[in-house]
Amino acid sequence: MLFENEIAKVGYLSRSVPEGIDLKEAILKMKVEKNAVILAHYYVSEDIQSIADFVGDSLALAQASKKQSSDIIVFCGVHFMAETAKILNPNTKVLLPDLNAGCSLADSAPEADFIAFKNQYPDAIVVSYINCSSEIKAQSDYICTSSNAIDIVNSIPKDKQIIFAPDKNLGMFVQKVTGRKLILWDGACIVHVNISMDKLNALQLAHPDAELIAHPECLPELLNKASFIGSTSALLNHVQSSTSDKFIVATEAGILYKMKQSVPNKRLIPAPANEQNTCACAECPYMKMNTLEKLYNALYYELPEIHLTEKVRVPAYKALKAMLELSK
Repeated sequence: MLFENEIAKVGYLSRSVPEGIDLKEAILKMKVEKNAVILAHYYVSEDIQSIADFVGDSLALAQASKKQSSDIIVFCGVHFMAETAKILNPNTKVLLPDLNAGCSLADSAPEADFIAFKNQYPDAIVVSYINCSSEIKAQSDYICTSSNAIDIVNSIPKDKQIIFAPDKNLGMFVQKVTGRKLILWDGACIVHVNISMDKLNALQLAHPDAELIAHPECLPELLNKASFIGSTSALLNHVQSSTSDKFIVATEAGILYKMKQSVPNKRLIPAPANEQNTCACAECPYMKMNTLEKLYNALYYELPEIHLTEKVRVPAYKALKAMLELSK
């Protein structure tokens, strides 16, 4: 791989940042010098969110990356997000602070298996959730996010079969809301399916006045208990508009940083995870692989860089463009 050769040249992974520097200050200075922009998902650390040029969910970040005129995009998120930025900006250098920051949901749909599945339904329209690899995007007719999945499905003629991939839980939610029968790929996000129902039930008993809000990647039994279901940005907007002053938030806990900024006088309780981790809440280990040190090194060395072949990028762009046209 090209990336491995580049590592060999610079010893990238073994590099540490200079001692005694203010990382945030150094990153912001280097960003200006290199005409770079920093995009960050709501699920990365607060340190990174605090200095990013734009923070958002998958749809907002896709839209933001399309508008960039910088020489470098540093995408603080996971691999499929950086790939999406590269699909939309083929002439811009796109960097990901840690190339190993993957996604369990994207990994659940290997290209060869998905092509075989798709071939079983040759007349079906393929709608793929943005949380998938560039290869799966290239096999799709439309890309969607949790913000617009319902609108995308509703835009497709009712006489057409629809394959929905890779998130089965989101697919079941869209199927329920739209009334369309979807052909579902069996994939899931480890963060959302690992929210503990037993602990959540206990939390609701302890806080009967709290409103349960949830991301549609959660399991159906959790969604059935929620008073509001929406994308990451929709959840953020809901806590601002709701008359409730206490919420149990069933999604990745990183969103609480922006939520607390927007509603400092309301109480926000993260939904509990099955496994005990740093906060006993639902955390994405891949998102947390983004650190200030890795962000500094990514800008300094301009590595790791995302590379895509035109054979994959062009059809993937067509599917993404179809989504963006419907989401204006």
